Amino acid sequence: MGETDQRLHSGVMAASEQQRQKRWLGRRPLRTMLRILAAFFGVGLSGWLISILWPEPDRVAGGAPPSVADPTSLAIFPAMPITVLVIGVDTDNLADPTNQASPKGPANADALLLVRIDAKTPLQVLQVPTELAVQLPGSDQPMALGGLWRSGGASLMADAVREIIGMPESELQRYVVVPRQTLRNLVDGLGEVDVILSQSYKRTDKTLGYEVDLQAGRQSLNGAQAEQLARLRQGDRDYENRRLRQQMLMRSVVDQLQAPSGIVAIRALLDEVGGQLDTNLSNSEMLSLAAALIASPPPMEFSKLPLAPPVGEQTLRQLKPGLQLPLWTTP
Repeated sequence: MGETDQRLHSGVMAASEQQRQKRWLGRRPLRTMLRILAAFFGVGLSGWLISILWPEPDRVAGGAPPSVADPTSLAIFPAMPITVLVIGVDTDNLADPTNQASPKGPANADALLLVRIDAKTPLQVLQVPTELAVQLPGSDQPMALGGLWRSGGASLMADAVREIIGMPESELQRYVVVPRQTLRNLVDGLGEVDVILSQSYKRTDKTLGYEVDLQAGRQSLNGAQAEQLARLRQGDRDYENRRLRQQMLMRSVVDQLQAPSGIVAIRALLDEVGGQLDTNLSNSEMLSLAAALIASPPPMEFSKLPLAPPVGEQTLRQLKPGLQLPLWTTP
């Protein structure tokens, strides 16, 4: 693949982390090359191994209406817990070179989630900070983790997250890239989602036609309002509060999916938004994961990475020193 074989250096700017990154880049070049070749050809041992986790598509009658009391009527669950990297990008659709949002600029990932789905245990979500400092080989300056999207897409993002967290390659095999229009369509397809806002939010950008107008209290949000809540950042350093608002929205979306109306609507909804996504999940795998998510017991469990205090006015952040890998473990 030549020049396209980009390697990711340290996702954090500490000496111990740099040594760990060198191991990935320099001491195991053959494994790195094999990983890249497997991604290029779409086959390989890891792909075969994970394929045994998924049920046969014909084990559930495709035309049968799902039962609100039995998510397995939608699809058979995966045989083991599955971890998916969810990349929320700030473009309206995947073909857009710029975000056409506020602030306007090149496409970025403005939400990174590791989601572990198991029908028998609560949904596990790790929110990965998009403002975490990373540095590409040959670059003199660090950049935000979210900016890797425009440098190498989902493959580079997945490699970066694996290295930062300390996850084995076999544990993170699936990804989903979600543009803004898909979030809107998902919420509208579910018939709005309910949230309780502790304060009102209002912001207007006339140049881009961007407006946020959300009132405090209990609200039923449509797709456009859900997008406003998920993307709102009040100032250059408001990342942590934005992640809390995204948590609130994710809980509401999952609640709606697990409601009887969500179970009935999910198959048609996946058909509608499937073409808007970039993912290496097949249609049958997405349906299987949706069934497992619907069956998972409450409450959702969120985790976050411990960050070092901000330095001055810098927006880039570093991980707290002295952390032991992996930073997110299987319960």
